[in-house]
Amino acid sequence: MLGCLNENHTIQGRGGFPSLDDRLSNEKNAPAEIEAVRKGFETRGYICNAHIATSIFLAERLQKPLLVEGPPGVGKTELAKATAELVGKPLIRLQCYEGLDEAKALYEWKYGKQLLYTQVLKEKLGDLMAGANGLKESMTRLHDFDDTFFSEEFLEPRPLLKALWQPGGAVLLIDEIDKSDDEFEAFLLELLSDYQISVPELGTIKARTTPIVFLTSNNTREIGDALKRRCLHLYIPFPDTDLEQRIIRSRVPEVEEELRRQLVAFVQGLRALDLKKLPAVSETIDWARTLVLLHARELDADLVRNTLNVLLKFQDDIDNVDGEINALVTKAVQAR
Repeated sequence: MLGCLNENHTIQGRGGFPSLDDRLSNEKNAPAEIEAVRKGFETRGYICNAHIATSIFLAERLQKPLLVEGPPGVGKTELAKATAELVGKPLIRLQCYEGLDEAKALYEWKYGKQLLYTQVLKEKLGDLMAGANGLKESMTRLHDFDDTFFSEEFLEPRPLLKALWQPGGAVLLIDEIDKSDDEFEAFLLELLSDYQISVPELGTIKARTTPIVFLTSNNTREIGDALKRRCLHLYIPFPDTDLEQRIIRSRVPEVEEELRRQLVAFVQGLRALDLKKLPAVSETIDWARTLVLLHARELDADLVRNTLNVLLKFQDDIDNVDGEINALVTKAVQAR
Protein backbone atom coordinates (compact mmCIF):
# COMPACT_ATOMS: atom_id res chain seq x y z
CA MET A 1 0.00 0.00 0.00
CA LEU A 2 1.29 3.43 -1.01
CA GLY A 3 4.60 2.02 -2.11
CA CYS A 4 6.82 2.95 0.83
CA LEU A 5 4.74 1.71 3.74
CA ASN A 6 5.33 -2.02 3.60
CA GLU A 7 8.74 -3.32 2.65
CA ASN A 8 7.29 -6.76 1.87
CA HIS A 9 4.62 -5.35 -0.45
CA THR A 10 5.44 -5.69 -4.14
CA ILE A 11 4.32 -2.91 -6.47
CA GLN A 12 3.61 -4.56 -9.81
CA GLY A 13 0.41 -3.42 -11.49
CA ARG A 14 -0.32 -0.75 -14.10
CA GLY A 15 1.01 2.66 -13.20
CA GLY A 16 2.99 1.35 -10.22
CA PHE A 17 -0.05 0.06 -8.32
CA PRO A 18 -0.40 -3.47 -6.94
CA SER A 19 -1.52 -6.20 -9.32
CA LEU A 20 -4.88 -7.91 -8.78
CA ASP A 21 -3.24 -11.05 -7.37
CA ASP A 22 -1.16 -8.91 -5.06
CA ARG A 23 -4.28 -7.09 -3.82
CA LEU A 24 -6.23 -10.28 -3.19
CA SER A 25 -3.36 -11.85 -1.27
CA ASN A 26 -3.16 -8.80 0.99
CA GLU A 27 -6.89 -8.36 1.70
CA LYS A 28 -6.50 -9.51 5.31
CA ASN A 29 -3.70 -6.99 5.83
CA ALA A 30 -5.92 -3.99 5.04
CA PRO A 31 -6.46 -2.93 8.71
CA ALA A 32 -2.72 -3.08 9.35
CA GLU A 33 -1.99 -1.10 6.19
CA ILE A 34 -4.57 1.55 7.13
CA GLU A 35 -2.89 1.88 10.52
CA ALA A 36 0.45 2.16 8.71
CA VAL A 37 -0.98 5.04 6.68
CA ARG A 38 -2.13 6.80 9.87
CA LYS A 39 1.25 6.33 11.54
CA GLY A 40 3.05 7.39 8.37
CA PHE A 41 1.14 10.66 8.39
CA GLU A 42 1.80 11.13 12.09
CA THR A 43 5.57 10.82 11.65
CA ARG A 44 5.32 13.60 9.05
CA GLY A 45 3.37 15.92 11.33
CA TYR A 46 -0.11 15.28 9.93
CA ILE A 47 -2.32 13.94 12.71
CA CYS A 48 -5.41 12.16 11.42
CA ASN A 49 -7.97 9.62 12.52
CA ALA A 50 -8.75 6.17 11.14
CA HIS A 51 -11.52 7.56 8.90
CA ILE A 52 -9.08 9.77 6.98
CA ALA A 53 -6.45 7.03 6.76
CA THR A 54 -9.07 4.58 5.44
CA SER A 55 -10.13 7.06 2.75
CA ILE A 56 -6.53 7.46 1.56
CA PHE A 57 -6.09 3.69 1.52
CA LEU A 58 -9.26 3.18 -0.55
CA ALA A 59 -8.55 6.03 -2.97
CA GLU A 60 -5.15 4.56 -3.79
CA ARG A 61 -6.33 0.96 -4.01
CA LEU A 62 -9.42 1.74 -6.08
CA GLN A 63 -7.50 4.28 -8.20
CA LYS A 64 -10.25 6.86 -7.71
CA PRO A 65 -9.92 10.59 -7.06
CA LEU A 66 -10.68 11.73 -3.51
CA LEU A 67 -12.98 14.74 -3.04
CA VAL A 68 -12.15 16.27 0.35
CA GLU A 69 -14.73 18.71 1.73
CA GLY A 70 -14.97 20.64 4.98
CA PRO A 71 -14.57 24.13 6.45
CA PRO A 72 -11.42 26.12 5.64
CA GLY A 73 -8.35 25.40 7.70
CA VAL A 74 -9.04 21.81 8.79
CA GLY A 75 -6.16 20.29 6.80
CA LYS A 76 -7.59 19.38 3.39
CA THR A 77 -4.68 20.79 1.39
CA GLU A 78 -2.19 19.54 3.98
CA LEU A 79 -3.58 16.02 3.50
CA ALA A 80 -2.53 16.05 -0.16
CA LYS A 81 0.89 17.44 0.76
CA ALA A 82 1.38 14.77 3.43
CA THR A 83 0.33 12.05 1.00
CA ALA A 84 2.86 13.25 -1.58
CA GLU A 85 5.59 13.13 1.06
CA LEU A 86 4.44 9.72 2.25
CA VAL A 87 4.50 8.08 -1.19
CA GLY A 88 7.62 9.94 -2.32
CA LYS A 89 6.02 11.55 -5.36
CA PRO A 90 5.96 15.21 -6.42
CA LEU A 91 2.91 17.29 -5.55
CA ILE A 92 1.43 19.09 -8.57
CA ARG A 93 -1.10 21.72 -7.51
CA LEU A 94 -3.80 23.45 -9.51
CA GLN A 95 -5.38 26.37 -7.64
CA CYS A 96 -8.94 26.90 -8.86
CA TYR A 97 -10.61 30.26 -9.34
CA GLU A 98 -13.55 31.72 -11.23
CA GLY A 99 -12.81 31.81 -14.95
CA LEU A 100 -10.14 29.09 -14.87
CA ASP A 101 -9.95 27.44 -18.31
CA GLU A 102 -8.07 24.60 -19.96
CA ALA A 103 -5.31 26.90 -21.23
CA LYS A 104 -4.26 27.55 -17.62
CA ALA A 105 -5.10 24.08 -16.29
CA LEU A 106 -4.15 21.67 -19.07
CA TYR A 107 -1.82 23.02 -21.76
CA GLU A 108 -0.88 25.90 -24.00
CA TRP A 109 0.84 25.92 -27.36
CA LYS A 110 4.29 27.50 -27.48
CA TYR A 111 3.26 30.18 -29.95
CA GLY A 112 6.65 31.90 -29.95
CA LYS A 113 8.40 28.67 -30.90
CA GLN A 114 5.77 27.94 -33.55
CA LEU A 115 6.27 31.43 -35.01
CA LEU A 116 10.02 30.95 -35.14
CA TYR A 117 9.49 27.59 -36.82
CA THR A 118 7.21 29.30 -39.37
CA GLN A 119 9.98 31.75 -40.30
CA VAL A 120 12.42 28.89 -40.77
CA LEU A 121 9.87 27.05 -42.92
CA LYS A 122 9.40 30.12 -45.15
CA GLU A 123 13.12 30.31 -45.73
CA LYS A 124 13.27 26.61 -46.60
CA LEU A 125 10.05 26.52 -48.61
CA GLY A 126 11.89 26.34 -51.93
CA ASP A 127 13.96 23.39 -50.78
CA LEU A 128 10.82 21.70 -49.44
CA MET A 129 8.97 21.97 -52.74
CA ALA A 130 11.92 21.04 -54.92
CA GLY A 131 11.11 17.99 -56.96
CA ALA A 132 7.42 17.89 -56.03
CA ASN A 133 5.26 16.51 -58.83
CA GLY A 134 2.14 18.60 -58.94
CA LEU A 135 -0.07 20.40 -56.43
CA LYS A 136 -1.17 17.25 -54.59
CA GLU A 137 2.34 16.22 -53.65
CA SER A 138 3.20 19.80 -52.65
CA MET A 139 0.17 19.94 -50.33
CA THR A 140 1.11 16.58 -48.83
CA ARG A 141 4.57 17.89 -47.96
CA LEU A 142 3.07 21.02 -46.35
CA HIS A 143 0.62 18.92 -44.32
CA ASP A 144 3.53 16.92 -42.94
CA PHE A 145 4.99 20.12 -41.54
CA ASP A 146 1.58 21.19 -40.28
CA ASP A 147 1.50 18.06 -38.11
CA THR A 148 4.92 18.97 -36.73
CA PHE A 149 3.60 22.37 -35.61
CA PHE A 150 1.06 20.64 -33.36
CA SER A 151 3.23 18.00 -31.73
CA GLU A 152 4.27 17.48 -28.13
CA GLU A 153 7.45 19.42 -28.87
CA PHE A 154 5.38 22.62 -29.11
CA LEU A 155 3.13 21.84 -26.15
CA GLU A 156 3.54 23.67 -22.82
CA PRO A 157 2.04 21.39 -20.13
CA ARG A 158 0.07 22.94 -17.27
CA PRO A 159 -0.68 21.16 -13.95
CA LEU A 160 -3.19 18.58 -15.25
CA LEU A 161 -1.03 17.46 -18.16
CA LYS A 162 2.12 17.57 -16.01
CA ALA A 163 0.47 15.11 -13.62
CA LEU A 164 -0.35 12.73 -16.48
CA TRP A 165 3.17 12.95 -17.92
CA GLN A 166 5.10 12.83 -14.64
CA PRO A 167 7.56 9.88 -14.75
CA GLY A 168 6.71 7.51 -11.92
CA GLY A 169 3.45 9.28 -11.13
CA ALA A 170 2.48 12.29 -9.03
CA VAL A 171 0.00 13.51 -6.46
CA LEU A 172 -2.34 15.93 -8.23
CA LEU A 173 -4.09 18.49 -6.02
CA ILE A 174 -7.02 20.34 -7.59
CA ASP A 175 -7.48 22.86 -4.80
CA GLU A 176 -10.76 24.63 -4.00
CA ILE A 177 -12.72 23.17 -6.88
CA ASP A 178 -15.81 24.97 -5.56
CA LYS A 179 -14.29 28.29 -6.73
CA SER A 180 -14.25 27.18 -10.38
CA ASP A 181 -17.14 27.28 -12.87
CA ASP A 182 -19.54 24.52 -13.84
CA GLU A 183 -17.88 24.44 -17.25
CA PHE A 184 -14.51 23.64 -15.71
CA GLU A 185 -16.10 20.86 -13.66
CA ALA A 186 -17.43 19.33 -16.87
CA PHE A 187 -13.99 19.65 -18.46
CA LEU A 188 -12.48 17.59 -15.61
CA LEU A 189 -14.81 14.60 -16.00
CA GLU A 190 -12.70 12.78 -18.60
CA LEU A 191 -9.58 13.18 -16.49
CA LEU A 192 -11.26 11.99 -13.29
CA SER A 193 -12.91 8.94 -14.84
CA ASP A 194 -10.24 7.65 -17.25
CA TYR A 195 -7.05 9.53 -16.31
CA GLN A 196 -6.80 10.88 -19.82
CA ILE A 197 -7.43 14.13 -21.66
CA SER A 198 -8.29 15.00 -25.25
CA VAL A 199 -6.21 17.50 -27.22
CA PRO A 200 -7.93 18.27 -30.56
CA GLU A 201 -4.66 18.47 -32.50
CA LEU A 202 -3.11 15.36 -30.92
CA GLY A 203 -6.02 13.14 -29.89
CA THR A 204 -6.27 11.34 -26.55
CA ILE A 205 -3.38 11.56 -24.09
CA LYS A 206 -3.42 8.89 -21.37
CA ALA A 207 -1.59 8.99 -18.08
CA ARG A 208 1.87 7.44 -18.26
CA THR A 209 1.50 6.56 -14.58
CA THR A 210 -1.86 6.91 -12.83
CA PRO A 211 -1.66 9.88 -10.45
CA ILE A 212 -3.20 10.05 -6.99
CA VAL A 213 -5.79 12.83 -7.30
CA PHE A 214 -7.18 15.07 -4.55
CA LEU A 215 -9.91 17.65 -5.03
CA THR A 216 -10.69 20.01 -2.14
CA SER A 217 -13.80 22.08 -1.52
CA ASN A 218 -14.77 24.60 1.16
CA ASN A 219 -18.46 24.13 0.26
CA THR A 220 -18.93 27.67 -1.04
CA ARG A 221 -21.13 26.13 -3.74
CA GLU A 222 -22.61 22.70 -4.46
CA ILE A 223 -20.38 20.39 -6.47
CA GLY A 224 -22.07 18.72 -9.46
CA ASP A 225 -23.31 15.14 -9.25
CA ALA A 226 -21.28 14.05 -12.29
CA LEU A 227 -18.02 15.04 -10.60
CA LYS A 228 -19.03 13.53 -7.26
CA ARG A 229 -19.86 10.19 -8.90
CA ARG A 230 -16.29 9.90 -10.14
CA CYS A 231 -14.76 10.48 -6.72
CA LEU A 232 -14.62 8.98 -3.28
CA HIS A 233 -15.88 11.46 -0.71
CA LEU A 234 -14.22 12.55 2.54
CA TYR A 235 -15.57 15.21 4.87
CA ILE A 236 -13.12 16.64 7.42
CA PRO A 237 -14.92 18.52 10.21
CA PHE A 238 -13.37 20.55 12.99
CA PRO A 239 -11.47 18.12 15.24
CA ASP A 240 -12.71 17.09 18.67
CA THR A 241 -10.75 18.07 21.78
CA ASP A 242 -8.51 15.00 21.90
CA LEU A 243 -7.56 15.13 18.22
CA GLU A 244 -6.89 18.88 18.32
CA GLN A 245 -4.63 18.46 21.36
CA ARG A 246 -2.67 15.79 19.47
CA ILE A 247 -2.36 18.16 16.50
CA ILE A 248 -1.03 20.98 18.69
CA ARG A 249 1.36 18.59 20.45
CA SER A 250 2.74 17.57 17.06
CA ARG A 251 2.89 21.00 15.40
CA VAL A 252 3.82 23.17 18.41
CA PRO A 253 5.66 20.85 20.82
CA GLU A 254 6.98 23.82 22.82
CA VAL A 255 3.55 24.40 24.38
CA GLU A 256 3.35 23.04 27.92
CA GLU A 257 0.71 20.41 28.54
CA GLU A 258 -1.52 22.52 30.79
CA LEU A 259 -1.51 25.51 28.44
CA ARG A 260 -2.21 23.20 25.49
CA ARG A 261 -5.23 21.78 27.27
CA GLN A 262 -6.52 25.26 28.12
CA LEU A 263 -6.05 26.82 24.67
CA VAL A 264 -7.73 23.89 22.92
CA ALA A 265 -10.65 24.03 25.38
CA PHE A 266 -10.99 27.78 24.72
CA VAL A 267 -11.03 27.30 20.94
CA GLN A 268 -13.60 24.52 21.28
CA GLY A 269 -15.75 26.94 23.29
CA LEU A 270 -15.42 29.61 20.58
CA ARG A 271 -16.67 27.18 17.95
CA ALA A 272 -19.88 26.73 19.92
CA LEU A 273 -20.68 30.44 19.43
CA ASP A 274 -22.52 32.03 16.52
CA LEU A 275 -19.60 33.59 14.64
CA LYS A 276 -19.12 34.74 11.07
CA LYS A 277 -15.96 32.60 10.77
CA LEU A 278 -15.17 29.90 13.30
CA PRO A 279 -11.48 29.46 14.17
CA ALA A 280 -9.97 26.60 12.20
CA VAL A 281 -7.14 24.26 13.17
CA SER A 282 -4.66 26.50 11.36
CA GLU A 283 -5.70 29.39 13.61
CA THR A 284 -5.34 27.19 16.70
CA ILE A 285 -1.79 26.35 15.63
CA ASP A 286 -0.99 30.03 15.03
CA TRP A 287 -2.43 30.96 18.44
CA ALA A 288 -0.39 28.25 20.16
CA ARG A 289 2.77 29.63 18.53
CA THR A 290 1.74 33.14 19.60
CA LEU A 291 1.34 32.06 23.24
CA VAL A 292 4.76 30.40 23.14
CA LEU A 293 6.32 33.64 21.86
CA LEU A 294 4.65 35.53 24.72
CA HIS A 295 6.00 32.98 27.26
CA ALA A 296 2.48 32.25 28.48
CA ARG A 297 2.00 29.45 30.98
CA GLU A 298 -1.78 29.63 31.33
CA LEU A 299 -4.70 31.58 29.90
CA ASP A 300 -6.10 34.72 31.40
CA ALA A 301 -8.66 37.19 30.10
CA ASP A 302 -6.18 39.98 29.27
CA LEU A 303 -3.89 37.62 27.36
CA VAL A 304 -6.84 36.31 25.35
CA ARG A 305 -8.13 39.80 24.51
CA ASN A 306 -4.68 40.91 23.31
CA THR A 307 -4.27 37.90 21.01
CA LEU A 308 -7.85 37.18 19.96
CA ASN A 309 -7.19 38.63 16.49
CA VAL A 310 -5.00 35.59 15.79
CA LEU A 311 -8.05 33.34 16.19
CA LEU A 312 -10.82 35.52 14.78
CA LYS A 313 -10.60 37.26 11.41
CA PHE A 314 -13.61 39.60 11.60
CA GLN A 315 -13.86 42.57 13.94
CA ASP A 316 -17.57 41.88 14.46
CA ASP A 317 -16.67 38.42 15.81
CA ILE A 318 -14.02 39.90 18.11
CA ASP A 319 -16.52 42.47 19.45
CA ASN A 320 -19.22 39.84 19.97
CA VAL A 321 -16.87 37.50 21.82
CA ASP A 322 -15.47 40.19 24.12
CA GLY A 323 -18.31 39.86 26.62
CA GLU A 324 -17.87 36.07 26.71
CA ILE A 325 -14.13 35.98 27.27
CA ASN A 326 -14.14 35.78 31.07
CA ALA A 327 -16.60 32.89 31.07
CA LEU A 328 -14.79 31.05 28.27
CA VAL A 329 -11.41 31.42 29.97
CA THR A 330 -12.79 30.23 33.31
CA LYS A 331 -14.38 27.23 31.66
CA ALA A 332 -11.18 26.42 29.75
CA VAL A 333 -9.00 26.65 32.86
CA GLN A 334 -11.33 24.50 34.93
CA ALA A 335 -11.99 21.90 32.21
CA ARG A 336 -10.43 18.51 32.61
